[in-house]
Amino acid sequence: CLDIFAPPPCSLCSAPNCSDLHPITFGCGWIRNFTAILKLLQQFNFGLSPGKSLLTLDLTRNELIVGATEWAPDEETRQSCQSKGKTEVECQNYIRVLLVNRTEIMTCGTNAFQPLCITREVGNMNRVLERVNGVARCPYDPRHNSTAVVTESGELYAATVIDFSGRDPVIYRSMGGMPPLRTAQYNSKWLNEPHFISAYDIGLFTFFFLRENAVEHDCGKTVYSRVARVCKNDIGGRFLLEDTWTTFMKARLNCSRSGEIPFYYNELQSTFYLPEQDLIYGIFTTNVNSIAASAVCAFNLSAITRAFNGPFRSQENPRSTWLPTANPIPNFQCGTITDEGPNEGLTERSLQDAQRLYLMNDVVQPESVDPLVLQDDVRFSNLVVDIVQGMDTLYHVMYISTEYGSILKALATPNKNLQGCYLEEMELFPPGVREPILSLQILHSDRSLFVGLNHRVLKIPLERCSTYRTETMCLEARDPYCGWDFRQRRCTTLEDSSNMSQWKQNITVCPLRNQTANGGFGPWSPWQPCNNDEGADGVSSCSCRSRSCDSPAPRCGGRNCQGPTIEVSNCSRNGGWTPWSSWGQCSTTCGTGFELRQRSCNNPSPRHGGRVCVGPSREERFCNDGMACPQPIFWSPWASWTKCSSECGGGIHSRVRTCENGNSCPGCALEYKACNLEACPEVKRNTPWTPWMPVNVTQGGARQEQRVRYMCRAHLPDPHELQIGRRKMETRFCPNDGAVICETDTLVEELLKTPVMRVAGASWSSWDTWASCSQSCAKGYRTRRRSCAGPEGKSAPVACRGSPVEYQDCNVQPCPADGAWSCWSSWSQCSVGCGGGHYQRTRSCNSPPPANGGDICLGLHTEEALCNTHPWGWMAWSLWSACDESGLQMRSRVCDAQGSAPCVGNSTQRRDCNEIPGESVRTTLRDPEILFWGVWC
Repeated sequence: CLDIFAPPPCSLCSAPNCSDLHPITFGCGWIRNFTAILKLLQQFNFGLSPGKSLLTLDLTRNELIVGATEWAPDEETRQSCQSKGKTEVECQNYIRVLLVNRTEIMTCGTNAFQPLCITREVGNMNRVLERVNGVARCPYDPRHNSTAVVTESGELYAATVIDFSGRDPVIYRSMGGMPPLRTAQYNSKWLNEPHFISAYDIGLFTFFFLRENAVEHDCGKTVYSRVARVCKNDIGGRFLLEDTWTTFMKARLNCSRSGEIPFYYNELQSTFYLPEQDLIYGIFTTNVNSIAASAVCAFNLSAITRAFNGPFRSQENPRSTWLPTANPIPNFQCGTITDEGPNEGLTERSLQDAQRLYLMNDVVQPESVDPLVLQDDVRFSNLVVDIVQGMDTLYHVMYISTEYGSILKALATPNKNLQGCYLEEMELFPPGVREPILSLQILHSDRSLFVGLNHRVLKIPLERCSTYRTETMCLEARDPYCGWDFRQRRCTTLEDSSNMSQWKQNITVCPLRNQTANGGFGPWSPWQPCNNDEGADGVSSCSCRSRSCDSPAPRCGGRNCQGPTIEVSNCSRNGGWTPWSSWGQCSTTCGTGFELRQRSCNNPSPRHGGRVCVGPSREERFCNDGMACPQPIFWSPWASWTKCSSECGGGIHSRVRTCENGNSCPGCALEYKACNLEACPEVKRNTPWTPWMPVNVTQGGARQEQRVRYMCRAHLPDPHELQIGRRKMETRFCPNDGAVICETDTLVEELLKTPVMRVAGASWSSWDTWASCSQSCAKGYRTRRRSCAGPEGKSAPVACRGSPVEYQDCNVQPCPADGAWSCWSSWSQCSVGCGGGHYQRTRSCNSPPPANGGDICLGLHTEEALCNTHPWGWMAWSLWSACDESGLQMRSRVCDAQGSAPCVGNSTQRRDCNEIPGESVRTTLRDPEILFWGVWC
């Protein structure tokens, strides 16, 4: 518990001079019995839960109970959490439920993603009464939102997420004497990504306040604020809605700025219930992706009740528009259970209505047309309200926390002159420091406001009348807690006044807000002559002007003006030379040259009529005088090119040059160049084709044949260098039946590097491995090769007899065939005559069926559609009567038709007793499905 320093009340005063006011230190005593709570939390790393601190009041013992960050999970639980990919910080135990019920305090924590609830004795918190599973009472992840409330009869109502991933939101009742119930699972129309804010036990109902993605909005994704409720005596349905709420309803909360085009604050952030006035205050903000704006609206319980008693809004099917639907049974089941049995008030029709009717058509409107407080460029986070007795009336004072770590104190009143009145803004942190305020609680018996921060709890007195020193300050503060006591001549509360007739308040208008003023400069005075002493440079004649920090002057702790108060201009000054620079480099390295040095007239520069410098700004002098330069060394011109070394086919010729006056010339004395690059004439001849020779015969009798020829060439002028040029090869395929002549398949040309000749000792190498098959199925072929090498290992492609390539059949198995669907069959007859049935149609994977390992068909083989959804028609047949004397049995049915349309068919049936199928009759009578459909229709 810490003392805090508030800013001077000068920030709100209307007095012209607040210099006599000082920061006020608020008193902060230890909370009663707080040491006992510290004993409970002594093993904690004291810090509040992320996103929301938990502070709760035990009014019977005048205690504040704080839910801290963790009680440490056991090592096995923590290691199991970290093995699932969670961090060490996430695998702590964060308290998310903190409830006091007379003699017991219940805490629920995330417990390293294994939620756990512990019930302790309030007077002795070291005593654990019960440990239960925290699933559906507390979220797994500390970042998931939740809220809970416990009723006087001991039932726990929790709004949280029930699964590890946080995708199954639930409003769940457990403990106590009533059966456990929950909202419909994975039904986004009941709860669509909700963010739960608060829960209240009020009369016959439990109310939940939340915001969620709107299901009835057709123009993109948007967020609506809701109030939902369930009846506390709801016991769930039978068949339909079994273990599920039958009384779940929700309605939209409207908090908007009025106008021709209203501005909506759609996202609920915090609520506060004022049971004395049946009012629920709520903080609403804009979306986080839009411009920041906040508002506070108040809702009367009667307005919420009217919305829940009005019509519903529903859809016929997922593609239809949401339309108003009459409310068949207002407050269904609340107070209707009789002593005859808990299910006596339930009918199949009412359960169907409860399953589809949950969203109310009417919007809950606030108590006033416009919000009680509006603020742009800031987001509010938490809210508490205190009722204060003023001189003439009761005032509702709101304490609102902001995202910047400040608390706004404002009036909530229907008086238009006082709407939106800010009484005070309390800065809890030094300038430049921001920390979110996580929780607010008011302890009325101690007249204190408790503030929950990340690692501490602050206590602020609600009544601080002594800070107003004068009558003017006391009355113009417009503080409902304070008034001026004329007898005591000081600012006091109503309770501390000596006489109510001598105590005065003046709360008719809002107080002047934020009188703190930063200083501002006034206008510059006219330029006037003045002298400026420049030290060694003498005194200059100048023009001067000045200004004062009086427009306005700083007050109430405002900042002083930033900037010069005097400006000096147009000061006359004579110019002065800088020292000469060093002499520069000589312009030549040999022979006579010159060098240079310079100076500038800027030491100081002449200005505003001062004299300029007299004399030259540069000087020159000769250098290297009488130093002779050496003779130049250079190349002589190139000589003529020599004769080319070759007449054709590319040769070279050269030329030379000499180095004059020495031998250190850069470069080469000899240069070469290619010449006569044109090709020499060439003589080409082709050899005749060789006979066709078989090179491969398959098992089926087909064969492959080849023949070759060569190109010979001689390059002139040396015709003796005869070379083998290209080899041309033709291949043809001959079938085995002789019905088709052989056809040439390919033509291969190969450039030979060596002459064609038969080499003694040449032989084939071993066959290479078989290549891959040309087809994966349906019969292909594969090849393998070998090469011909001479005695010295050199390649000799034509020195060996035979074929270098061999062919073989492969993959003769048939190819796989994928399956394909047949056409859909005709629709079957409807399964029931009324009340909603279905019919089917089917198809088969046989067009064609999968074969040889082919893929099966993908998709559904059966489709269903709704039929006979009308609820009116023939009722179920009665049981067969006993056999009469004539040997006949009879049964009947009743036509429950709406309007004048009659039912089609007979109302009675007869049959011969000798035709009764015995066992099948008894089976039909015992069949629960037949009995069920009788009730349905």
